Amino acid sequence: MPSITRRDFLKVSALTIGAVAVSTGLTGCKLTDDRAVSFTHGVASGDPLQDAVIIWTRAVPATDPATPVTVRWEVATDAEFTNLTHDGEIKTSSDHDFTVKVDVRRLTPGQTYYYRFTAGNETSAAGRTRTLPEGDVSQVKLAVMSCSNYPAGLFHVYREAAGIDDLNAVVHLGDYIYEYDGNGYATQDAEALGRTLPPENDVEIIDLVDYRRRYALYRTDTHLQTLHAAAPFIAVWDDHEITNDTWREGAENHNEGEGDFTTRKLNALQAYFEWMPIRPVIEGNEEMIYRTFRFGDLVSLHMLDTRVIGRDKQLDLNSYFTGSGFNTAAFEADLTDPNRTLLGAEQRAWLQNSLAQSNATWDVLGQQVLMGRMTLPYELLLNLGSDSVAGLFAELATLKARYLQGDSTLTAQEIARVTTTLPYNLDAWDGYFYERETILETAHAQDRNLVVLAGDTHNAWASNLTTLDGTAVGVELATPSVTSPGLESYLQLNEAQTPDAEQALTILVDGLDYTNLSQRGFLVVTFRPEAVEADWRYVSTVKSETYSVDMARSARRRTLPGASNRTLQPLT
Repeated sequence: MPSITRRDFLKVSALTIGAVAVSTGLTGCKLTDDRAVSFTHGVASGDPLQDAVIIWTRAVPATDPATPVTVRWEVATDAEFTNLTHDGEIKTSSDHDFTVKVDVRRLTPGQTYYYRFTAGNETSAAGRTRTLPEGDVSQVKLAVMSCSNYPAGLFHVYREAAGIDDLNAVVHLGDYIYEYDGNGYATQDAEALGRTLPPENDVEIIDLVDYRRRYALYRTDTHLQTLHAAAPFIAVWDDHEITNDTWREGAENHNEGEGDFTTRKLNALQAYFEWMPIRPVIEGNEEMIYRTFRFGDLVSLHMLDTRVIGRDKQLDLNSYFTGSGFNTAAFEADLTDPNRTLLGAEQRAWLQNSLAQSNATWDVLGQQVLMGRMTLPYELLLNLGSDSVAGLFAELATLKARYLQGDSTLTAQEIARVTTTLPYNLDAWDGYFYERETILETAHAQDRNLVVLAGDTHNAWASNLTTLDGTAVGVELATPSVTSPGLESYLQLNEAQTPDAEQALTILVDGLDYTNLSQRGFLVVTFRPEAVEADWRYVSTVKSETYSVDMARSARRRTLPGASNRTLQPLT
């Protein structure tokens, strides 16, 4: 089966270029198309630079969908649009699902701008965006989120993030949509919530029209529209924008009878480029979707693709169990194979070069899957999801605490119970051992202050990142999901058992400083020259229109720059 190539990416991106305009200032043009048009899916902005930003909308004609629609844009420095800086018009059509992107250039660094669109007699909602700062920067604030499954719950998280006035950007780490049909993953409450899939899109999405319709459904959500209109997005895909557990040449959820996987992937990526406020990949851009955003001298945000471009197929832990037990030698050989890659050689070289050339105080990796080592006792892995798991967490945590304290009364068997460990999630960096060590060693060799942002797991995590010899390199901050259920569902933990399991995990998993296993929410990360502060914020429920922000369960951590620091500290 062929893998996706640079030519494939350029082909997909080229399909979107016809609906992308470049705006460098005022044109004075006047809209002449008076057809009835609606802006049902709101507005959005993204990929901000010091002097440019992408603005987006979708102009849906009421009649005659075969005829292109002319759309006008306006950009101003004030919400009343009295001080226009840019305007112009572009035609869009069904070839691009009536989406419009404008790459607005010649902007001022660190400036807030307002934008809107007009078509026929309709004017869109106004959006607010912000360019990146340059030079000496005192603060950067990012809202980090992922895993927004429409049928699984209400998008209260998006609403809460939209209320943060001083955001520089929203970093969305993927699973912006999910591919399943109405009976798929986490859909059991959809009817009660009014979140069922419409009949024309109640399928597992495979074809281009299916992906387009799924994005259109998600973007009717008012909370998501509000967040897109409030701040620019910096986004990257994960697997569900295509299908579950995607890798370079296939996926767990691409099955016999579903056609050619590369065709499906190209359909998914075309819809992504059409619907997301992201610059298209064009000839001469050597970064594909991986790219760097520089917030002056304070933050270099390196957005990675750990899913599509380079990823080798995930290892399957079950395949190493034999009639005589677990084949440790074969597993370790495969796990540590230096040829296994998550990034691909080209992206890995780009990242290493970017870290070497960075002069920012903080180097941040915006990517999908957990980088921290998440190994669990073998005994616990065998019993995950069983009725005894809560008690086993407590028992093993007690033994591990005694072991860490140097308790000489522990037996060899007891020590083995907590030191015989395996990674529980081989879809994450734990399944790509050599490459993770390469990146961590690169950051250490370049003396970079590394902060890794992660999503994917649906739960909050905070970990200290070290090289194999224990040298502190940086920290990982992982966001909970917007709606998708987390480990509390898989482990079948009730509300009373969850806090003890969370505490046990921080003891059992070396380097793990914090986790929340049961709540939906998002992460706010504030960068300053003297420290990075992480603030996890949770909503009380995504299963009801009535909710609150759960202040009692919020958590904060801090890390400082410098080789002698780079570890997590609690903040009250």
